[in-house]
Amino acid sequence: MQLIGMLDSPYVRRVAVSLQLLGLPFEHRSISVFRGFDTFRRISPVVKAPSLVCDDGSVLLDSTLILEHAEALAATLPPPRRSLMPADSAERLRTLSLLGLALAACEKSVQIVYENLRPADKRHAPWFDRVSGQLRVAYGELEAALARRPLAVSTDSIDQAGVSIAVAWWFTQALMPDVVDAAAYPRLAALSAQAEALPAFRAAPHGEDAYPVTAT
Repeated sequence: MQLIGMLDSPYVRRVAVSLQLLGLPFEHRSISVFRGFDTFRRISPVVKAPSLVCDDGSVLLDSTLILEHAEALAATLPPPRRSLMPADSAERLRTLSLLGLALAACEKSVQIVYENLRPADKRHAPWFDRVSGQLRVAYGELEAALARRPLAVSTDSIDQAGVSIAVAWWFTQALMPDVVDAAAYPRLAALSAQAEALPAFRAAPHGEDAYPVTAT
């Protein structure tokens, strides 16, 4: 399999981290949707990151759909096999609830990044304020959820909610720390620090590098 897209995207990064945790080998091609538009288009005509080129040549788009396929592949591996989604229905529901908030945080963060790419005279302050407010609400809901019940954060215990929360938080703090004050979300900051220390995160750091990167 080939994962196409740069690790400065939270969506690409959550896939790269998850594939490692699931024990699925893959090749990562760090191609920009901007600078490498033509190259990306030859692989995935829609030019959407992440794209996953499967072993049969099929191309999957959207990180959630890619990870659904990855979970199905992981289920066919010999024991001990791994899943990032709980089998228990109540636990799965909680994970999906947290995951929805994490993906909302990713979406709103990316919207802010794109808004900031506009010339200053083209930016729409009411839109920026609305999206920023939604972003802070998503993180507030996650912070409250972690206060009620922390997530396990280790290579063997982290689930898809933990992966996606950590990736989203790092992305937001790397690109817009002035929008979301880390001091107001201590549990999210602590979860992020624990997750970033894991081998799967260290091998796929936020940025332009390609996985695998030697951890130091």
